[in-house]
Amino acid sequence: MSKQTIELISFANADDLASCVASAWLDEIAAANHAARPHSVALSGGRIALKFFTSVVAQAKAREISPGLVHFFWADERCVPPDDAESNFRAAHELLFAPLRINDAQIHRIHGEDSPEIAAQKATMDISHVAPKNSTGQPVLDLIFLGMGEDGHVASLFPRKTEGTIPADIFCAVRNSPKPPPNRVTLSYAAIAAAKNVWVLASGAGKETALRESLLPNGQTPLARVIQSCPQTKIFSDFQLG
Repeated sequence: MSKQTIELISFANADDLASCVASAWLDEIAAANHAARPHSVALSGGRIALKFFTSVVAQAKAREISPGLVHFFWADERCVPPDDAESNFRAAHELLFAPLRINDAQIHRIHGEDSPEIAAQKATMDISHVAPKNSTGQPVLDLIFLGMGEDGHVASLFPRKTEGTIPADIFCAVRNSPKPPPNRVTLSYAAIAAAKNVWVLASGAGKETALRESLLPNGQTPLARVIQSCPQTKIFSDFQLG
């Protein structure tokens, strides 16, 4: 296995974190636009995502950066209808897609209204038609955004529950998750590891311990497993580990 590189960037608060990550992502989009190449990204939910989406919109308009070549996927989704308050799609639609007038053809939502197995199959077929694949058949996304929970979970990959048993599919069904709602769809560890870039937004009180454990060479959290499988991981946090 190649050597893993971790870049840890800390901020005074969640607003500064969201603003900086938004700016960095828009730099990536601008570079893709300049090269006339598509940019594929997987979004995540969580409280920090709401601030992040709002900051992206404000900066994209100010900098006149078009997301016209971006294809949007999700790292995970709750099995709820798209207009449900728990839907990751709903938050992105209201705060990001609608304000920037993103074309529907660029939005590849996970169908949370279906069973997790059917939704995972549909999401896998969708991403397979858009993103290039590596030699193992995994889609190679340009960037995956991940949040982190107090237990070190990322996407809907939870410790103990799914950490050792999640298959190496692209999207996987998760039932009886330890965090409600119980049914979900998630990118697999293998799919996350295949991405060109993985950026983790670790924000909120009570997460310092999980992040410290995740950064250990022998860490056992889901985030640790991601770090150990990705050549490079950027972690943006709004707390200090020093």
